[in-house]
Amino acid sequence: MEYTTLGETGIEVSRICLGCMSFGDPDWREWVRGERFGRNLVERAIDLGINFFDTANMYSRGESERVLGDALDGYDRDRQVIATKGFFQMREDDPNSGGLSRKALEQELDASRSRLGVDTVDLYQTHRWDYDTPVETTLAALDDAVRRGEIRHFGTSSMWTHQLATAHAVADREGYDRFATMQNHYSLAYREEEREMLPYCQQEGMGVIPWSPLARGYLTRPHDEYMSTRRAETDDYAQEHPYADNGGREINARVEELADEYDAEMAQIALAWVLGKDAVTAPIVGASSIEHLESAVAALEIDLTESDTAWLEEPYGPVEVSGHA
Repeated sequence: MEYTTLGETGIEVSRICLGCMSFGDPDWREWVRGERFGRNLVERAIDLGINFFDTANMYSRGESERVLGDALDGYDRDRQVIATKGFFQMREDDPNSGGLSRKALEQELDASRSRLGVDTVDLYQTHRWDYDTPVETTLAALDDAVRRGEIRHFGTSSMWTHQLATAHAVADREGYDRFATMQNHYSLAYREEEREMLPYCQQEGMGVIPWSPLARGYLTRPHDEYMSTRRAETDDYAQEHPYADNGGREINARVEELADEYDAEMAQIALAWVLGKDAVTAPIVGASSIEHLESAVAALEIDLTESDTAWLEEPYGPVEVSGHA
């Protein structure tokens, strides 16, 4: 396993972050696997040297956090880096169970810590931008959580670059800790983040941990086979996002062709491309099997040439910005 520093936090993390959205409660999403699968996946991840785990309170309505916490029980927690997120409303009859108000953040962070079985979350992330709460209020609540020892660092996820810049300016003005990381939508089939967000993150020394680096599975199999998967059939986001548009279908074909040349899997080529980007710290990789996880780790051994990278990127055309909602 390779390790790198998470932005300017000083924390060393594996270059593959295990995304835990795929285990919890199948009633939440059809493609989610149960508790035993989660335990086995976490155990294999640790065997492979992965020390970085990402979840969120809304994944399976808290079950993902609980499964992750239980799976890590018995291991040295100090050796693991746990990241979770809050923002989306957790209970239909409680509007204060979502958003980034002080009340929502404090009560949902407490609930996340309890499910994870930890006193302190290594990285607590705001899952989206809250248009109803002043960013000053959100940052004050997060900064207080750091001072209380409930979180070590806080980060954020998909938003417009001007929003992140505003948050940093407020933090600097008020003397608060800053957002230390950005978890954004980024893959070979969705590169809109290259225009402003990634250069800004590099300028500010932020860790970048992209979600959906395999484009919701679109880059793991030939285009004509993609919609036959359970994830594609049941994931509304995968169905709505036009990964195949504006060059995406040709990119998919080129990933397949290059995979044949490298005697590798399509997913490994797509991950190797993301891992080769200087702005990226560790892509968040979800897995529906042990084999998928092992394949992702093996992608670290693939070094694409500059000509390979340029060839893969050449068909890409602008697409509508997505992932902020």
